[in-house]
Parts: sequence; C-alpha cells; structure tokens
Amino acid sequence: MMNKNMMKTLLLPVLMVIAAPSLAEDVRLKYQGLELTASLEMATGKTVKDPLVLMTHGTLAHNKMEIMSQLQGLLKSNEINSLSINLGLGISDRKGMYDCAVTHAHKHTDAVEEIALWVNWLKSRGANNIILLGHSRGGNQTAWYASETDDSAIKKVILMAPMTWSENYALESYQSRYKKDLNSVLATAQSLVNQGKAKTLMKNTDHIYCENTTVTAESFVSYNKPDQRFNTPSLLTKIKQPVLVFAGSADTTVKDLDKKVAPYLKKGKVDLSVIDGAGHMFRDLYAEDVVDQIVEYLATE
Repeated sequence: MMNKNMMKTLLLPVLMVIAAPSLAEDVRLKYQGLELTASLEMATGKTVKDPLVLMTHGTLAHNKMEIMSQLQGLLKSNEINSLSINLGLGISDRKGMYDCAVTHAHKHTDAVEEIALWVNWLKSRGANNIILLGHSRGGNQTAWYASETDDSAIKKVILMAPMTWSENYALESYQSRYKKDLNSVLATAQSLVNQGKAKTLMKNTDHIYCENTTVTAESFVSYNKPDQRFNTPSLLTKIKQPVLVFAGSADTTVKDLDKKVAPYLKKGKVDLSVIDGAGHMFRDLYAEDVVDQIVEYLATE
C-alpha cells in the first residue's frame, strides 16, 4: 500500500496542471508616493460580494512567489476569489524578491498599514466578506493588523506558519548568522532615531537576511526593537474574528509552532491545523491540503 508521501510524489504532475495559476489582473493603488500592486484573481461567476481572500507574503518576498501563486490558483479552482498583495518595502511598483543591494528604508509595520489600504480598496468596490491570510512574517503582520481592527467586512483570519519571536532567540539568531551583537547595532540605530536622525543611512550593516547592506536607522529599529507583537501567538486572543493557524510538521523556519499556539487554542475561535510532512513553504500537494481545509473553514459559520 502506498503511504501518503509516495502518493504525493506520484500525483504531483497532476496537481501542477490543476493548480497552475491563471492570468490574474494586476491592480494598483498609491501610498505615500509609492505605487503598490496586487494580483486580483476572481473565480468564474463570482463577484467581490463573494468571499475574497486577501493574501500577504513573507519576508522580503513578493506576491507572485510560488506559495502565493499556487494558493491563488487552488483557491480559484475552488471558486474562491483572492487578492495577493505585494508589499512595497519602500519601492514603487516593486517586482520579485527584495534586492539586498537596495537601501532598506521600509519598516515592519508598513505592511500593517498596507493591509489596511487594500482592505479599504476592496470595500470601496463592494467587498464585505474578506478573509485575511498571511504567510510567515506576513502572517505576523496580518495578525498584527487584525488585532488592532474591528472591521465588520473582515470575517476570518488564516495564518500559515506565522512568525514567532522571543528576545533571546532574536539575539542568538543575529549572533549566529552575523557573529555580531544585535543589541550593540540596535543601540546605535535607536540613538540616531532619538536624535531625530531616523533617516540616517547605516552602511555595512547586517539587516534581516541581508549581509553588509545599507539600512536607515528607523528601519533597523522597526525590525529589531523588542516588541511582543512580533510573537504571533500572543496576538491570537486579541483578534476578534475566528482564526485558523496552519503549521507544517517539517517546518525548520518556524519551529514548534503547534506548541507555541497550544495555550491560545479555543475551538471555533482559534484553531490549529498541523499539515503532516509540510515544510515552511507548504510546497506541492501540501498547498492542496491547506486549500481543502480553507474551503471547509470558510463554509462554516
């Protein structure tokens, strides 16, 4: 008898045909001098009045990366509309992964504001059944936004491998990756911000996934100043809408998410689904497992 993983391998070519993304409509809006973009995928016969999933990607990524495109294709095949937003990260009409050679002038919380902008954009077009979905850091930013809003147009929240955080882990991770003390660099950045020099460029600085890059003081502070809101599980009970969290059992990026979410679980309010064998990106048929559960989740009151 074939086990589940063998079946996934054999069925992969079929999935790629079924889930191949169609040509979504690129839509745009203006924000603080930037042109922000998103991919709107409308299911056949559906309108903006029908359920629509607003999707936010992960760290320094983009709205047409594999996981976002695959989810949009699968959602459409299940007659669900979606809008995959592309976070600006300080760049107008940004495309593709963020180039580490480009100065980092963006902030973690920019995404929270941009999600709000796209929610309002959808509402201005008649949408009133919006489901928020975020992956990885985008999951944290989605939860952060949801925890601070009481918008009746937002019906549910779905978080896929959302970012977790602790101050000790952040310090250890920076030291391990860059062989430097995070607090020392943060103190320099915070001092510049306190002096009213938030836009000062800190050159040859290690920031997020970018080694020896250039970053503004306020950008470095935004991503690195200790804030419990970086820890997505701590936000779950502050979100007024029902929340479904997906974890991959083989996720080596956001580890032990199931254990970290466990204290906050409440059936029908905060639910957790562990996808057996899935890594951080929920590739191939694992994405189909996720969408099957999303369809079921959206069908419940």
